[in-house]
Amino acid sequence: MTRPVTRIRTRLDFRQRALENPVVARVVLEHLTKEFPGPAGETIRAVSDLGLTVEDGELLALVGPSGCGKTTTLRLLAGLEEPTAGMIAIGGRPMNGTPPKDRDLAMVFQSPALYPHLSVYDNLAFGLKVRKCGAAEIEQRVKAAAALLGLGDCLARLPMALSGGQRQRVAIGRAVVRRPGLFLWDEPLSNLDLQLRSQMRSELVALHRRLNATTIYVTHDQVEAMLVGDRLAVMRGGVLQQLAGPLEVYRHPANLFVAGFIGSPPMNLIPGRLQALDNALFFVPQQREDRPPTDALRLKLEQPLAGKLAALAGKPVVLGARPEQITASDTLQGLAGQSWHGMVERTETTGAEMFLHVVCEGSLLVVRAGAQERFNSAQPVKVFFDMQRTTFFEPATGQALLKP
Repeated sequence: MTRPVTRIRTRLDFRQRALENPVVARVVLEHLTKEFPGPAGETIRAVSDLGLTVEDGELLALVGPSGCGKTTTLRLLAGLEEPTAGMIAIGGRPMNGTPPKDRDLAMVFQSPALYPHLSVYDNLAFGLKVRKCGAAEIEQRVKAAAALLGLGDCLARLPMALSGGQRQRVAIGRAVVRRPGLFLWDEPLSNLDLQLRSQMRSELVALHRRLNATTIYVTHDQVEAMLVGDRLAVMRGGVLQQLAGPLEVYRHPANLFVAGFIGSPPMNLIPGRLQALDNALFFVPQQREDRPPTDALRLKLEQPLAGKLAALAGKPVVLGARPEQITASDTLQGLAGQSWHGMVERTETTGAEMFLHVVCEGSLLVVRAGAQERFNSAQPVKVFFDMQRTTFFEPATGQALLKP
C-alpha cells in the first residue's frame, strides 16, 4: 500500500495521481559526501555532507550552477559512484555498495544515446530482453510506453529517421518500460531547441503525474527547475543551500546565493545598514565616497517588518527586492521614504513585459514594468519599493535575517 505523504505543493497531491506504476520509492540521503583526487594530489569535494529526503511520488528538482555537485549526486544515487561518506537509502533499503542493476531505478542522460542500428521498438525493448522478460510482456510494455509518449507510429524507424524530440522520447521510453520506483533525469532537455524544450518539459511533468514514480530532475536552468519541481534543492559547491517549494525559494531565499541565482532577472541586492530615527526604522544604502550623504535615499520599514528588525538598528544589511517589488514612474512624484530618483540606463522588452535597468546613486536596479508603458534610455524616473515584500540578509554570512 502506498504510504501517505505530506502535500508539498498546493496544486499537486501525490495521493490522487493515477497509479499506473504502483512501485514508488522514498529516497533518503544522510551526510552524503563524495571526494575526488585532484591533479596535484589535492582533495576535491564534489558533494559535502548532503542530507535530504525525497518523498514517494515527488518530483524534486536539483538545481545549481555547473560544478555544484548535481550530477555527482545523481551518479551516487545510481551506483555509478561510491560515496566517500554518508548513507543512501531507497524505499527503506540501504544502497551503499549495491550494484546499479539492483537499485530499481532508471536514469535518463542529456544525450539520448540510442543504439543507431536498432529500431525504436528494439531500443525500447533492449533492457527488458537483457532482464529475460517474456516476449508477450515485452510487447505489452513497449507498446504501452510508445502510446504514452506518442511513439506508436515510429516503432519501426531507426533513430536517424527521428527528430530530436522523438529521440529524447525514445530515451525516456527506455526508462519507462522498466517501471522503476525511481527516475533520475540528468538535464534531459538541454540539447533541445527552446520551443521543443518547452513542449518536452510539459510532457515530462504530465508523464510524472501519470506514473507517480519518485523523480529527481537535475538542471542548471533555474526557470526550468521552478516549472517542473514539487520542491527545489538548490546546490552550490557541493553544499545544499535551500530545500523548499518553488514559490518559497523565490519569495524567501535562504541566503544571498539563492537570491541571486533563482529568478530571471535575479533579485536586486543592495548593501546598506538599518537606521533608527524618530521612532522609525529605515534602510540606508551604502553611499559612494565621492557623494555627500543624503537623507533622500532612506527607505522606511513599516510594521510588522520594522518590529522584527528593530534589534539590528545600526547594523549592516543587504536589502533584497525582486524586480516586481519595485515600480518605476516617470512622474517623479511619490512619498518620501518609499522611493529613489534614478536614470534609465537601458530597457529590455520580452513582449508581455519590460525590464528597466535603472541607476540610482551607484546601485543598478532591474525593475519590471508593463510592455505598454513607455520608457527610454537616459530618462529620469522615480522607483518605488514595496518594503513589506523585501528581504534582508546578513552581509558576513549571507544568510536571510527573517525566516518565513
